[in-house]
Amino acid sequence: MRIWLAAVGKAKPGAARDLFEEYKARITWPFQLREVETKKRLDGEELKRAEAELLLAALPPGATIVALDERGRMMGSEDFAARMGQWRDAAVGDLAFVIGGADGLDASIRQKAALVLAFSPMTWPHMMVRGMLAEQVYRAQQILAGHPYHRV
Repeated sequence: MRIWLAAVGKAKPGAARDLFEEYKARITWPFQLREVETKKRLDGEELKRAEAELLLAALPPGATIVALDERGRMMGSEDFAARMGQWRDAAVGDLAFVIGGADGLDASIRQKAALVLAFSPMTWPHMMVRGMLAEQVYRAQQILAGHPYHRV
């Protein structure tokens, strides 16, 4: 299974990018980051639609999409790992996580998603969410392998 992350914005050097890179390096599944940005000055719904087009274009055809959105389903790490294991065992070739921009995700991405996932009802900085996601993917990998990294 290949893991993809399509995200709006380019990560600048600093703690948030370092956190993402640290956990990405620990993940044994192939993990590819695709950063997208609109070149046009757009606002509101028009901006979200343009970002959605770029995000979807950054993903491989047929990928199983997980949209990260504050209105999504919250799950514990063990449930998330179980879902990752189900996709792995179902021979999902490409699992794609999508993080929108400051205005959030367009409804078209949420509709295409196999799972709409929230880390919390709180709003998190988009660059920080990348690191949180990478850590949870790594944690899921370790849970599925029976490794003691995850403790309850």
